[in-house]
Amino acid sequence: MSTTRKPRRHLRATAISFGALVIALVAASTESAKAESGYYAGKTVRIVVGSSAGGGYDTYARAIAPILAEHLPGKPTIVVQNMPGGGGMTSVLHLDANAPKDGTVITLFNAGVITDVASNPANARVDLTKMAWIGSATRSFRMCYFWHGTGIKTWKGLDRNREVTMGATGVNSGSYNDAAMLKNLLKQKVRTIAGYPGRTEVHLAVERGELDGECGTPEALPDNWTRDNKINLVLRMSEAKTPKIPDNVPWIGEFVSSKEDLQALRLLIAANELGRPIVASRQVPWEQIEMLRAAFDATMRDKNYLALAAKRQLTVSPVSGKGAQEIIAQIFTTPRSVADRAREVIK
Repeated sequence: MSTTRKPRRHLRATAISFGALVIALVAASTESAKAESGYYAGKTVRIVVGSSAGGGYDTYARAIAPILAEHLPGKPTIVVQNMPGGGGMTSVLHLDANAPKDGTVITLFNAGVITDVASNPANARVDLTKMAWIGSATRSFRMCYFWHGTGIKTWKGLDRNREVTMGATGVNSGSYNDAAMLKNLLKQKVRTIAGYPGRTEVHLAVERGELDGECGTPEALPDNWTRDNKINLVLRMSEAKTPKIPDNVPWIGEFVSSKEDLQALRLLIAANELGRPIVASRQVPWEQIEMLRAAFDATMRDKNYLALAAKRQLTVSPVSGKGAQEIIAQIFTTPRSVADRAREVIK
């Protein structure tokens, strides 16, 4: 009897082993499929831009979106949503207040928000050191210009008693802060008109003669302005140089007289290192933050993005998420006395 039972036991054991192998293979196949499809498969990711369509921040977001989608696991659909308000602050506050915390919403905002918060931390509406930094698409090379019809050709040639009208997108924006530096550091008579939804609207106001000029980056300027010499670049707000701003345009620091004001200036322009900052809520799981950071870094190196940036004349000088987090930490360790003076300058 025993000789007839052994083969049956052997067959049963073989069948069990085979069944276990099939289950393991199915499970592995399922996990492989999940890995291949990726976390973002079938999802829609939104890049919220803290200004209206057509400006520099919006231009960068729309250049980044299709390439970023290719580098996120699962290749999601990425859309750009404009959310102007508060000089860019509204789009940042949206992340913790209303946006999903699953890694499907990130914000590209006006770097002037960094300056405003750093110079007035006691009244800050957001702690930027506690945001999840994805990176910055480029460092910001800022300048100030005047419309050719004003007759203002150089900063040295501008009468300090002449009132000039500058446009800005909001009291937290880079353009507003730059104009305040002209007024309070260089003692130029400046009247700032703030509240424009974006730089496109500022440029239209300049062309209509409602504004004398503006401060900002060269990327979003209308092509024909520089080609046809319709504006005169008079001051460089960034100490670092770029081929997009002629070498003979002086840096604002050359006209600052005191050591205290120069320290305040350096704090106020520190945000230029994060010229096109991208953040997410810290409430987003770290796994998704790492996915977003890796995809952003890959986008900045992608040949298709670099070609598109060159075509649209966008500066490419990116900062990684980790690097951005470190820069923010440094900015917010500034001595109180320097922050107080900086706050006085841009109030």
